Amino acid sequence: MRRRVLALFAGTLALALVVAGLALWRAGQGTDGLVQAIMLLGFGLTGLLTGLWFLFDQNVARPIETLAGALRTGGVPDQKQSRYLADLGPAARDAALARQRSDQALALALDRHAAEIMREKASLESILADFGAGAVMADARGRVVFYNASAARLLPGLALDRDLGGHLSPGALIAARMRLAAGAQATDLSCLTAQGVRLQGRLRPVEGGLLLILRDRAVERPAPRATLEALRRHAATLVPMLDALDGPIPPALAAAIRAEGQGLAQATRTLSQILATDAPGDTATLAELTAGLTWAEPLLPLVFRAEAAGLNALLLMLDAQVRALGHGPRMAVHPDQPGQMRLALEWAGAPVPIGQLEGWLEEAPDPGQPGLTGAEILARHGTGLWPEAEGATARLVMPLPLAQGHADGAGVTYDFALAARGAASSRLSDLTCVVFDTETTGLEDRDRIVQIAGLRLARGRLTGERFETLVNPGRPIPPASTAIHGITDAMVADAPDLTAALTAFRHFCDDSVLIAHNAPFDMGFLRRAEAETGARFDNRVLDTVLLSAMVWGQSEVHSLDALTERLGIVIPPEARHTAMGDTIATAEAFLRLIPALEAKGITRFEEALTEARRHRRLIEDANR
Repeated sequence: MRRRVLALFAGTLALALVVAGLALWRAGQGTDGLVQAIMLLGFGLTGLLTGLWFLFDQNVARPIETLAGALRTGGVPDQKQSRYLADLGPAARDAALARQRSDQALALALDRHAAEIMREKASLESILADFGAGAVMADARGRVVFYNASAARLLPGLALDRDLGGHLSPGALIAARMRLAAGAQATDLSCLTAQGVRLQGRLRPVEGGLLLILRDRAVERPAPRATLEALRRHAATLVPMLDALDGPIPPALAAAIRAEGQGLAQATRTLSQILATDAPGDTATLAELTAGLTWAEPLLPLVFRAEAAGLNALLLMLDAQVRALGHGPRMAVHPDQPGQMRLALEWAGAPVPIGQLEGWLEEAPDPGQPGLTGAEILARHGTGLWPEAEGATARLVMPLPLAQGHADGAGVTYDFALAARGAASSRLSDLTCVVFDTETTGLEDRDRIVQIAGLRLARGRLTGERFETLVNPGRPIPPASTAIHGITDAMVADAPDLTAALTAFRHFCDDSVLIAHNAPFDMGFLRRAEAETGARFDNRVLDTVLLSAMVWGQSEVHSLDALTERLGIVIPPEARHTAMGDTIATAEAFLRLIPALEAKGITRFEEALTEARRHRRLIEDANR
């Protein structure tokens, strides 16, 4: 490399001497020659120095910048890009490979050491996920650091690092905290959610914050014992009246019988309401409900509001009864009304007569609850069971409500370190962020959003909280745009309009930092819609295009494909140019860029913003 540098400067010197000699020769040709000599000398030396700079920029400066970016992001440098850096390229590659091997060995050791802890953590999460009540933990500032699936169902929109007071009526929460401040170790509260649903709960101080246990408020209804007494009284009154029927019915007796019959009907309706409101608040997966049964198709990841043991025992009993008739039943699930699915036991053959089915339901299917018949299990769930026939297929059908807000496979969501983070931390690794992406009808300002997706990050990790929706743009989607993102007019026909979609997305974002790749494009669509939707996005913004330029320099390509390739992130082909697919890739890229930025001394949002403004000629800053 030293010989190359020497040859480069020696060649430059030789050419400079040639230019100078030509200039001196022209200078001896008189006044005109002197002018030409000066011009020749000036332009010649300028060209030589420009060429020298270009060679250094292409073969030294840019390779060094690329090499530094690869080392800071943990990648292995490409030797082709550093072929003119002599032994520096291979040495950096060897060092990166050695670091990779050390990181892999360290990660393996940590994995082995943490295996037992992870098993205990999984057991604890399983227990908390199945906990029937909604559990929410907040830090001293009232920001959420933990919640389980039941709490997510009771408080729609609940998310980490969001103010708990935004989901409950503030008066009840403030009064409860005042009672705790007065010395109470725990206190009950009755409050309204932001959706107007009344809940009952118990608030207790814990180290560093508060623990709130929530349950659905009990429906005000007559006591079952009083209702049964009313039934007994009406029936006892009707019996002697019926015994007196020996000939034409006197009008007074007919009126009395009619009144008692109406009272009996009303008491029966009241008892039915009680049984319906006693439906269990537990949740059960489709796999739990149908354990031991044969399926006609792969199981769906559905979660129902149901008590698994009783309903599974009932379905197993019905399956055995149908098999005893010589059929081979299989389970299936079909859509019903919104928020509900229909479980069906299906077979080829004749349907079960209703009288025979009612006889089966008089049996107690669950050995653990010998006094509870199949009919009573159905009543407790507020549902029914009936036979149907469709062509050669017979079935027994049972509708069940879905457990709204239950996260698939994620029973609890938490980050207890949020409580210790501090209110004013602006470290990139401490930020609560929403990474998002949009798909649109086109690239012009007049175009409209057709899909939007977001993922929440807290303290440098994905929380599992996500937002995704198609959007009805109110106009046809051009075929050229459909060819890119695959979204058709039929797909968005029943989707929410822009106002509903952006209002919901604004609630999901709250005051989080927004992160996007080419943020001016996506933020432009959000902000141009403010007058129409009323959803104002004044959040702070980070752009992964600018973050990439901070690490690799402006001369590199900073498209999402190029960035993810440099960082070793694979985007499945079917996910590229979908809002959620690009969001996931952008989120992973941001998380991998944080250590590289910190290695360059860019550790806080303000520092990243200052550095981003130095790259304005690459892309504008999306912050207002």
